[in-house]
Amino acid sequence: MDAQEFIAGKALFAPWLTRLSGGQVEEMKAELAQCTSLADCIAIIEERGAKTRACPYCDGTTLYRHGVYYGLQRYRCRQCRRSFNALTNTPLAFIRLREKWLPFLRCMLDSMTVRAAADAIGIHRNTSFRWRHRFLAMAKDDRPKPLGGMVEVDETYLLESQKGSRHLTRPARRRGGKASRRGINSEHDCIVIAQARSGPTCDFVTGRGPVTAAQLHGCLPPVLAASAILVTDSAAAYRAFARDAKVEHRTVNLRRGIRVADLIHVQHVNNYHSRFKNWLLRFHGVASRYLPHYLGWLHELGCRRISAPQQFLRAALLPAGT
Repeated sequence: MDAQEFIAGKALFAPWLTRLSGGQVEEMKAELAQCTSLADCIAIIEERGAKTRACPYCDGTTLYRHGVYYGLQRYRCRQCRRSFNALTNTPLAFIRLREKWLPFLRCMLDSMTVRAAADAIGIHRNTSFRWRHRFLAMAKDDRPKPLGGMVEVDETYLLESQKGSRHLTRPARRRGGKASRRGINSEHDCIVIAQARSGPTCDFVTGRGPVTAAQLHGCLPPVLAASAILVTDSAAAYRAFARDAKVEHRTVNLRRGIRVADLIHVQHVNNYHSRFKNWLLRFHGVASRYLPHYLGWLHELGCRRISAPQQFLRAALLPAGT
């Protein structure tokens, strides 16, 4: 709408607007907010579409515009003749109610539970759960690489959970249950956090039980810069990894009570462990299979310091490296 159309429309509806009751005014505000939210959402999606250079089906690069469907520009590939839009082959494809996406992401920025977010924006709790993990499916891989300087690495453990599973591989236990035996064992999920002293952080769910050198070889080499100095506790797995990967390595012996030795410590990464576990408490337990999503969620909130729903949507659509 151009300026002249806006002025004409304003003059036409101004007398009508003055006769609205208080409740009707609030209803109009809600409608306008939804329209604004939908327009912002589509604009952000089309940012991704503008960067589309290849067909998601055949990787063809000869594309042309092919109409608009539900507000989104469609493209067609001259090679395979298939059409697509900016959301094709992404976790957000086929999700409806786009006018509620940004209000829902505001709830995620506030770390609201599934039910609280559903009540706040007027959707079913199952929809709220599904949207949460759809929005986190791409953002969970948004991590800075490589990590340079002093890089603290340490692992933490959570009791494995099959919450929501229809087919358990073990006897059911009460919420917040305990492992069948003491110590770290195959009933615990291992989470490895690598954090540079400058702040950038990467995280990995390596599997069940104590971390091994083989697991460290599977996750750390791609994120460590050639000049990185690995700082860990004195666990054998880290020593074996550093020796085999030929990475400069410094350790602190926590078992002997030595926590800091000439700026060598893992207190930053241990603080990250503590913040993650305390933040998880509000969700009353999360399924092991979704741990990468929750790690990604905290990373978006804490490390990237995303503060607006529009930023969150861009992170969900355009992870680092795209």
